[in-house]
Amino acid sequence: MNRTPGPGEAAGQASELHVRYSALRQAARSPSVAPGDVLEAAFAELEGAIELLRAAAHPPGDQGGLQVQGGDSWERSLLRAAFADAPVPLFLLSRDGTVQRANRSAGDLIGAKPGYATGRPFTAFVALPSRAAVASQLSAVSRTGTQRRVQCGLIAEGGVLPGELVIGRVSLRGEADLLMVAVRDAAGSAPAPPHDAGSVPGPADDAESAPATDDVSGEADDRGRPGLDAVRAITRRLDLIAATARLLLENQGFSESRTLQRCARLLTRELAAWVIVDFERRHKLRRQFVIGPDDPGLAELAGVVAAVDPAPGSVPFTVHESRRPALIVRAEDTGILGPGPDGEPLLVTLDATSVLSVPLSDGQHCYGVATLARRAAGGHFTVAELALLTEIGEQMALAIRVARMFRRRSETADMLHASLLPRRMPEIPGMEIAATYITAAEDPEIGGDFYDVYRTPDGWGLVVGDVCGKGEDAAAVTAAARHAIRVLAHRCADPAEVLSGANEIVLAEEISADGGFVTANVAHLSWRDDGRLRVVLGSAGHPGAALLRPDGRVRMMSGGGLPLGLFADAEPAAQELTMDAGDVLFLYTDGMAQARGPDNAYFADRLADELAALAGAPPGQLIAAMRQAMLRFSADDLVDDVTMLVLRAGRPAKAAASPPGPATARQAQGPVPPATPHRP
Repeated sequence: MNRTPGPGEAAGQASELHVRYSALRQAARSPSVAPGDVLEAAFAELEGAIELLRAAAHPPGDQGGLQVQGGDSWERSLLRAAFADAPVPLFLLSRDGTVQRANRSAGDLIGAKPGYATGRPFTAFVALPSRAAVASQLSAVSRTGTQRRVQCGLIAEGGVLPGELVIGRVSLRGEADLLMVAVRDAAGSAPAPPHDAGSVPGPADDAESAPATDDVSGEADDRGRPGLDAVRAITRRLDLIAATARLLLENQGFSESRTLQRCARLLTRELAAWVIVDFERRHKLRRQFVIGPDDPGLAELAGVVAAVDPAPGSVPFTVHESRRPALIVRAEDTGILGPGPDGEPLLVTLDATSVLSVPLSDGQHCYGVATLARRAAGGHFTVAELALLTEIGEQMALAIRVARMFRRRSETADMLHASLLPRRMPEIPGMEIAATYITAAEDPEIGGDFYDVYRTPDGWGLVVGDVCGKGEDAAAVTAAARHAIRVLAHRCADPAEVLSGANEIVLAEEISADGGFVTANVAHLSWRDDGRLRVVLGSAGHPGAALLRPDGRVRMMSGGGLPLGLFADAEPAAQELTMDAGDVLFLYTDGMAQARGPDNAYFADRLADELAALAGAPPGQLIAAMRQAMLRFSADDLVDDVTMLVLRAGRPAKAAASPPGPATARQAQGPVPPATPHRP
């Protein structure tokens, strides 16, 4: 039975303990002393201090509460000082594994003030693969009191630190037992916390020590880094914001998913191991895509996560509902990302230990959530990075809003413009015909190009036109001009007279009062007695048509005349030609002629050569080839809409011309259906 020391003797023992403690601290700094021995000795001294405390607090037969209080205060102060300044990381836990206290060395190890660990499960500082084993060992020591050792990975300031935990149980009379955990590295020495920020990939490399919190309102760690590191961190963040903005602004096709995936890949290179983006679809949050490390072996993991929508209660779901960002510095709950298809927590699947999630909100609407996850080797997220990603999330939301607005306007423009084009190409006996309409790149406005094919009392009529301007006003002028030409052509076959009448209608309706005008090429087709096709052309300020012979010869018509809607006395230009079987009439708008290529050259300069190379091609193939040649020449960057209409003459049918009907497969060879404008 241990003898209870008197007050004087206890003071002497305490003094001796302090001497030995100082010696241990000095020995721990010496490279010639085995760190493992120092650790074991420190543990023994702590056990001795506990026994001293127990004996002083509860002397045999003592009934005086005042004496116990005095001894308790003095001895506890001594124990607290020994614990706080111990040369190894120490954690004092309740029996359920919750940290009650951590010493300074432990704070250095985890990269936070010692008080940060208080109240958190100790396993929150253990790498995911080791958590289950450590939890079991803690439970075993709590039950049996037998000291245990366990190898594990600890989440240190700069990544995962392989180490060994020495777990023991300590008892204070009258109080619940506690667990003591000492940490040493795999070699048996006290671990040195990795302070080198350069080991952490991405902007966190140079980030100043940011507050460590579980949410935005958490308690901050205000330890500072040198000013140079702070400047470098700010520079990295500004660079990342600028790079993200460039990606969003370069969204040439206004594809929100493709653009956000490019941003996500940037974030995986600079800020996180995993980026998860969820979009709101029909009032439900749906997983959009998952981008992970550039490792083919991890592609399957990304697919697993992408197959699961955010579950209620998960971080992405909560962030979307609250529209508030969330920062989980060290993930204690493995279920924060929800379960995977097999029930395993997605956090475990991704081997992630730190999570940051922000709403994709433009201030008016929350389009979704971006969630970043880091593995232990990448360190933990900081409040500074939360602010950074929040700003990036706002930029992404604005890009989504612009893309969707562009798409809606484009769809509306396409639908409205399609209503101004023929729904079906008529079947013309003895002729082949095809047409297409191509909108200028990235232009959501309603274009002014139009074309039409219609019957006349003694033949057929063709028209290709272009209205100056875009939008609703241009659509109104287009509708008026197209219908005026169609109606007038039923009364008079002469294209010049048709255009003159259309000019009067456009002027009378005052629909071009804002300066808009119309250019057009009208052709009237009729069979001659010798079986050849007679073509009468009328032009109102429009580029001249082209006649392509089967042998490759090309004749460019003059065009000319004044546009419709400008002057009451404007006179169209007229021209007549004869087409033999196999000849091709090529009508187009100025968008094709004005397509710009290298050295600011115009496609008009090479149009005849391109046509000559296509001699003998059916109309549909000719249109497709001319389209490709034009887009290749202009690098897919059209400055104006383009319309092409191609007619190839054959032999006149013996029977009467049939009424308009659905286009046959041979006649509808155009690459794009007339009512479906195509964007290059």
